[in-house]
Amino acid sequence: MTHETKEPYYAVIFSSQRTNGDNGYSLMAEKMEQLAADQPGFLGVEGVRDALGAGITISYWESLEAIGNWKQNQLHQAAQQKGKQVWYQNYQIKICKVEREYWF
Repeated sequence: MTHETKEPYYAVIFSSQRTNGDNGYSLMAEKMEQLAADQPGFLGVEGVRDALGAGITISYWESLEAIGNWKQNQLHQAAQQKGKQVWYQNYQIKICKVEREYWF
């Protein structure tokens, strides 16, 4: 995410609790980040995960339409399904409109 982004834009906040073991998760997460970066309207992504598997990933998008298109991407949908079956104990998604940002 660069600081040259013009507001408003949108943030998709994905909070999750991972299951034990990698089970192909790391490779798929890398693929999804690369695939998202190629999507029209994608602005960037950042995330953290602790040693117990709790994590937050925030992706940034130019519009709600861009977010909807990403949600409908077939490879992304396959990863979502695998996430529900194998990789996550639970997750929550929030979509927020960013009106203003500050940085130091």
